[in-house]
Amino acid sequence: MSDSSGHLHMPIHMIDLIRKKRDRGVLSEAEIGFLVCGAAGESIPLEQLSAWLMAAWLNGLELDEIRALTVAMRDSGAKFDPSRLGKVAVDKHSTGGVGDKTSFLVAPIAAACGVAVPMISGRALGHTGGTLDKLEAIPAYRTALTLEEFEAVLQKCGASIVSQTPALVPADRVLYALRDRTGTVESPGLICASILSKKLAAGLNALVLDVKTGSGAFLRKREDTEYLAALMVATAEAAGTRTVALMTDMGQPLGAMAGNWIELAECVGLMRGNRPVESEDLRELSLILAGWMIHLGGQAETPEAGYARAEGAIVDGSALRIFLEMIAAQGGDVLAFDDAHFHKPGATRVVEALETGFISSMDTTMLGWAVQRLGAGREKAGEPVDPHAGIHFHARRGAFVEKGQPLATLYATREAMLAEPESLLKRAIVFSATKPETVPLVSRIFTQDDAEIYLRNAVR
Repeated sequence: MSDSSGHLHMPIHMIDLIRKKRDRGVLSEAEIGFLVCGAAGESIPLEQLSAWLMAAWLNGLELDEIRALTVAMRDSGAKFDPSRLGKVAVDKHSTGGVGDKTSFLVAPIAAACGVAVPMISGRALGHTGGTLDKLEAIPAYRTALTLEEFEAVLQKCGASIVSQTPALVPADRVLYALRDRTGTVESPGLICASILSKKLAAGLNALVLDVKTGSGAFLRKREDTEYLAALMVATAEAAGTRTVALMTDMGQPLGAMAGNWIELAECVGLMRGNRPVESEDLRELSLILAGWMIHLGGQAETPEAGYARAEGAIVDGSALRIFLEMIAAQGGDVLAFDDAHFHKPGATRVVEALETGFISSMDTTMLGWAVQRLGAGREKAGEPVDPHAGIHFHARRGAFVEKGQPLATLYATREAMLAEPESLLKRAIVFSATKPETVPLVSRIFTQDDAEIYLRNAVR
């Protein structure tokens, strides 16, 4: 096959792309496009895609490869056009954590402040929970909407949280599931392309990224997390979307709850004006993220002014009203939030402190696996999750606890599933005689200029 200039175009074979990346080669835009097209159309066998993912995980991806992969995945299916909404479309995305439930707060808060929030979310991945799994704990809530239904909910409520449809970013749907099953999640390039392809397919005008740091982050090294934050900002900005990344603490679970239904209930409680001490970090981070969304959406001159508007949306009840309207518009039963008997775990156990002292640190990844093994997550794609499984944390990092004091309550599918998570929890929480230093909730912010400077100087 040749083009009009007479140049011969050799056919592309997947095995060659595997070998090339295995041997630290750099794939061309055409080769990336072939791979993405084959993933979306399911013409490339899963074992070959898995082999390429492992090669990419081991050897990394160059900046040009990441940008080509992101754009090709974005364009692998249908795209949403938010222009008919008559508002600036802004979204938030987190790189994943334990108890990380800010989406349920920032989406209705930003919508209440005049921003459109078309949010395309994912399921549980590795040790982290999935936004969609949590929402599906609400009876009859539909995450799989057509693009037309998605737009209708946005027109009515200003916010909608949905899954990838088969037509929307189909390449990522295939690769995302494979990464979870092949141990190739923790790759900056693959994370960047996966996140941004979904977000850019939603036609966003602006994006706020919550990049996790600490013991519960996918990327444990500080320099890897900084690189990912800068990489995503620069890649999204190059695609025409105003983007900012906040590096936030995941050295402990966010808020008091980690699971599915219990996380939703915690968020609704905050929107109803409750202020439990153990949920204060969740409330604060949600207001910071929403403040940036409101600012980038043109509804506040500064992120600080956006924060003030965001807090007002909680205080006046407009955020809660929009959240419940969104749930109802997507088929969910909002009455569950007023039913004190709705949360019915199959088995419950209170875990007590084994010693007296300050909680000095937590292995949040280990705690995430404890939540998953209680039944709140999945080991294989397509497995059901228990909406009522999870952990209620009664003590936070820095707290002084007495021996025998309740540390956490475990909720499981059945009694036999409690022992391993209890063991994980006890190993994950470390005590000391002195109070640990306070860790900032937000440690760094990357704007476009910051990201470009960082990437120019980064040594990879």
